[in-house]
Amino acid sequence: MKTTHDSIDEIHAQIDEETPDDIEISSVQFEGPDLVIYSPDVETFAERDRLVPKLASTFKKRITVRPTADALVPEREAEGTIRNTIPDDAGVQSLDFDSSTGEVLVEAEKPGMVIGRHGETLEEIRAAVGWTPEVVRTPPIESSTVSNVRNFLKQERDERRTILEDVGRKIHSPTTADDEWVRITTLGCCREVGRASFLLSTPETRVLIDCGDKPGAEGEVPYLQAPEALAAGPDSIDAVVLTHAHLDHSALIPILFKYGYDGPIYCTEPTRDLMGLLQLDYLDVASKEGRTPPYDSAMVRKALKHTIPVEYGNVTDIAPDVKLTMHNAGHILGSAVSHFHVGEGFYNVAFSGDIHYRDTRLLDGAVNDFPRVETLVLESTYGSRDDYQTDQEDSERKLETVINEAHAKGGKILIPAFAVGRSQELMLVLEEAMREDRIPTMPVYLDGMIREATAIHAAYPDHLRERLRERILYEDDNPFLADQFRQVDGGEEMRRDVADDEPAIVLTTSGMITGGPIMSWLRLLGGDPESTLVFVGYQAEGTLGRQIQQGRDEISMNDTAGRGADRVALNMGVETVDGFSGHADRQGLETFVQTMNPRPERVLCVHGDEASTDHLSSALYEEFGMRTVAPKNLETFRLD
Repeated sequence: MKTTHDSIDEIHAQIDEETPDDIEISSVQFEGPDLVIYSPDVETFAERDRLVPKLASTFKKRITVRPTADALVPEREAEGTIRNTIPDDAGVQSLDFDSSTGEVLVEAEKPGMVIGRHGETLEEIRAAVGWTPEVVRTPPIESSTVSNVRNFLKQERDERRTILEDVGRKIHSPTTADDEWVRITTLGCCREVGRASFLLSTPETRVLIDCGDKPGAEGEVPYLQAPEALAAGPDSIDAVVLTHAHLDHSALIPILFKYGYDGPIYCTEPTRDLMGLLQLDYLDVASKEGRTPPYDSAMVRKALKHTIPVEYGNVTDIAPDVKLTMHNAGHILGSAVSHFHVGEGFYNVAFSGDIHYRDTRLLDGAVNDFPRVETLVLESTYGSRDDYQTDQEDSERKLETVINEAHAKGGKILIPAFAVGRSQELMLVLEEAMREDRIPTMPVYLDGMIREATAIHAAYPDHLRERLRERILYEDDNPFLADQFRQVDGGEEMRRDVADDEPAIVLTTSGMITGGPIMSWLRLLGGDPESTLVFVGYQAEGTLGRQIQQGRDEISMNDTAGRGADRVALNMGVETVDGFSGHADRQGLETFVQTMNPRPERVLCVHGDEASTDHLSSALYEEFGMRTVAPKNLETFRLD
């Protein structure tokens, strides 16, 4: 059998040998991690039982079969045929033809009706017009981010194809090294929370995992200037893998392109969209606060153009000697435990990113079942010996009590929350509590990016818990569209009106009070003893959120004209409700490792303050007898 690193001509010749004589193979090429076969006989390909899976097994590649141009019905005629074939109830919104790939993108309100039972409608379309239909769901809540990203990628499809072809050539080039080894270099996120960044190196390949900022610590960025990182030249990095979209993991990815990186970014599709949303907001907040951002929006677009979406569970080649598989991490929409398989069974390492081990209202808990894992790089945000959170039911009861008490006093409930993840979880909790009369029905104002982030969640229902997905897709009961949720569209004027009006709940960014709309709300409500500030997520060291949580009762901020600092006394109540964090607590982290299949031989405890990483590292060593370490930044570990 030919190896996966044979030349494209050799692969073409072998495919010719392995396919029946009545199927013509016009050309074969690599596009990113995929092997693409062009043929005028796509329908015949589809009819031959297990021909494509057999080829995929032979070459150990994902196989895509596309029609040649002469096999395609003209677009106008094809559009009529497709619309007549798909049931009207499917709610087709648009058809977008890509002649370079022979694909037609069908956007519909009900993709299942476009697909048909066992894919019958898709097969009927392909047989009638030659075009290969790809189906996407019309977001149930209009999302400018999803729409803009899709339209941008359509506009850039020619350049994206060039990028994919270039990436494909590099991935499938022959290996040259005689030696085998694996190293991890810590570029950030060690004995601290934030600026997550790691470098996975082999003799052939260098993969950067995450590239984030540090909340509340302007200027503290990953050590990209280290000899192992960008100091070796941006071309020395072969791929970037993003575990999830939160800024402490994603904020500085565009800066890589500013300094000359031109390679792929691998992440899930929801992470791609959320990354764009959060990075653009990162620039907007910096501008409003008078700071110079480290890159501009053009670099955000360039990063989006270089993304290669990866589905959970799909094994994806990202280098000649590295395969990537992403699994649900349970932290936020699209978050992934990233598993790397190095060489031909040589070594396996998994990066947890941020994980939540138990199921929540929003997401299933993190996956920890893998074919092999020798080393685990594990987040330790709540790794300290005392970091045990209350269970979700108790947390919800406490939140309801806090809300009822504030409402009885006629005050507001101000909840700073991450726009992505915690806000949607809280929306589900509040919607049910009001529907079941456990708290009074009152307005819930969404400020900052929360509404848009929620729309992105609704655009990817397959990533949500099954019951929530059913409510959104099949029961016309989307909880995110409940009447009490209201967007803050009027800026400062509307905030003042809300502050002066009836009791209400305000969900607003940022979750750690490091800037954004929460500052306006503190100015308006901070002095009101009848109102309550409720923390529901982790507050990192150095952030204003942590300081207030620890008892600070006065804060300074620039006045609305930016002329200088004024001071606001915090007379409002301050409560912390544990149990809503997107991170596993100490018990969840230990259970994640204990039940991991297989259990790793070594664990690197990262993404936590010094006490958290040290305590978790010691506990895992004592309980399971595995090698553990709480590394510092700029350490390098040889794993094999």
